[in-house]
Amino acid sequence: MKTIKITQIFTMLVAVVLLVSCIQDDDFSVPALDNEVTGIDGQLVALSTIASLVAQEGGPVTFETPGQYVEGYVISSDEAGNFFEEFIIQDSPENPTTAIRVLIDVNPLFTTYEFGRKVFIRLDRLTAGESNGVLTMSLLGVNNEAIKIPATLQDEIIVRSSEVAEIVPVEVSISDFSEDLENVYIRLVDMQFIKEEVVDQSLTYAAEELDQFDGERTLFSCSTGQTAIFSTSTFADFKALSLPAGRGTVDGILTRNFFGDTFNVVVNDPSSIDFSQEDRCDPVEIDCGVASSAGATVLFEDFFETQNTNQPISGNGWTNFQQEGTETWEAFSSTGQNASLGISARVGSFMSGDASTIAWLVTPQLDLDAQDGETLQFMTSNSFSDGSTLELLFSSDWDGVAENIPSATWDAIPAGVIVDDADFFGDWIDSGIVDLSCIEGSGYIAFRYIGSGTGDFDGTYELDEIQINAQ
Repeated sequence: MKTIKITQIFTMLVAVVLLVSCIQDDDFSVPALDNEVTGIDGQLVALSTIASLVAQEGGPVTFETPGQYVEGYVISSDEAGNFFEEFIIQDSPENPTTAIRVLIDVNPLFTTYEFGRKVFIRLDRLTAGESNGVLTMSLLGVNNEAIKIPATLQDEIIVRSSEVAEIVPVEVSISDFSEDLENVYIRLVDMQFIKEEVVDQSLTYAAEELDQFDGERTLFSCSTGQTAIFSTSTFADFKALSLPAGRGTVDGILTRNFFGDTFNVVVNDPSSIDFSQEDRCDPVEIDCGVASSAGATVLFEDFFETQNTNQPISGNGWTNFQQEGTETWEAFSSTGQNASLGISARVGSFMSGDASTIAWLVTPQLDLDAQDGETLQFMTSNSFSDGSTLELLFSSDWDGVAENIPSATWDAIPAGVIVDDADFFGDWIDSGIVDLSCIEGSGYIAFRYIGSGTGDFDGTYELDEIQINAQ
């Protein structure tokens, strides 16, 4: 931990009027200011400078020089209970460059520091550093832990400006998620909650049996196929509401989970979600069901035994395509608790550093009109798949050009059982005998992996013993 004094390197602001204390009314309305407070005495330290100092020192930075302060605009609200004893500010109401979380032992906060309110925060005695993976400002405890600003110091440290600005969310995609956007108020467009959470079942925001401190749900991008974790506190007033089943935009704050290893999107309240479009973008399902047996005629198979380990899967008609990220399907072999089936195909985004990974493994073209009783079988295993997914898909309109895979129509084949994150990582899961006989014409079967490498446990899938047979 580094103690720093910053002198004569910031712009001196003109002194203006002091803040006059206010009394909150019984309706929890935001108190009016008796005087127009537009600034305070001292040297302005940019939020971006705070972030740079923390990065430079590789740990917390404590400020001791009197008369220094930061300014920012509040973008969080605890009115609906999804934030508690903290608020988040960013350095501009539009196109911000830096944002920071402020810990304070006061509840509620929205009655004083409402959404869009500009505030000034005196730095003397405060510490900035990473907490739960995001930039945070607080006091420093005796064991170098972040502790909340006590209520007795609230008015001394935080000065409320008379300005309440319109906050314009930064429009981003999931692939843009990075440290530069942490704590920033963002907008995701053309999104929906995944089918498993709002169509197959109607989940609440955070009131399910397995929701302990936060309810984690999955947002799906209709334009890119990427997913992101949407988190809601189990103390939020709206935790028992059902997730909206439509499609549209989400305005929220990009943060991280409790462990600091996975990006999360958090909203102030449900009004920040506009899923009023009813036309969801779920893949069409090809559900021929499960066959009782597989035929003796082999149309295609691969047990990957001729592949070179630690090299991309190639040959045998496979198309191995990286849509996003640096990870691809590779051959691997291992023994022990997480043993492969000889040589297997594996893909994983673990520790890749890529904000988004989409990797495809596509079979050669199959003519499903040339014979009867086609079936598919395969085996899958995983290692801490967590936020990543593996999908079984079919396309009849892909033209065979790798770069055109994302623009083709890919329908889901739900009958194929794929390993679940809850399954033991050492087990291999049989897909069952997937019936393909209801599909007409020619097409391709694909295994699509979606994940990211920004979380410590976002994860790996293994694939083997692929067989496509006919009678």
